[in-house]
Formats: sequence, structure tokens, C-alpha cells
Amino acid sequence: MDKRRKDKAGNSHLFETDSPFSEPVEIPLQDSIDLHPFQPKDIPSVVEEYLEQCKQAGLREVRLIHGKGRGVQRNVVQALLERHPAVDSFHDAPLEAGSWGATIVILKK
Repeated sequence: MDKRRKDKAGNSHLFETDSPFSEPVEIPLQDSIDLHPFQPKDIPSVVEEYLEQCKQAGLREVRLIHGKGRGVQRNVVQALLERHPAVDSFHDAPLEAGSWGATIVILKK
């Protein structure tokens, strides 16, 4: 979506917003979420909101798919999980569910 803004000299310029969407996009709640489509800077807020929604919906176990790569997103996600009040425990997913490319989270009741 293009918008116009003026520079200090008063000239009008077109620029693109960060998001191609004019409103928030709702994602149907499931017992897993793939974090690949999100910008790395947005991962903590996406995970926090996802966990809150899962807890409210009564889900007890969820899977966060962060990918393998060099483990950067895994570390970010698991550091967040260590201090999140809704998290009872977490561990790497079993081999058939993504191994260390995904994290299984057990939420508190």
C-alpha cells in the first residue's frame, strides 16, 4: 500500500508501508504455528500472542515451528518460553514432528 509524505522541503513522495495489509490478519487457531512467514523481529510478539490465544482456547500442548537453520530463532523462542508465565515446560519436537526445528510447549492449566 503506497502512502504519501512530505520531506523537510515540502516535496511529496510516495513510500510503501511495512505491511501489505491495511488491517491485522487473523490466523485460525491450531495446535501448531509455523513461524517462517513472520519477520524475525516480530517472532516474540507472535509467539506471546499465540500462547495467550491457545491458553484461552484450552489447548494444553502446542508446537512452534521455527526451523533448524543456525538455531537463532530456536534460541529466541526458547528464551521467551523460559520466562513466559503460561508455559509449564517445553522441549524439542520428536523426529517426526520437526526435531530441533520445532519446539513442543506444554501450557499450564
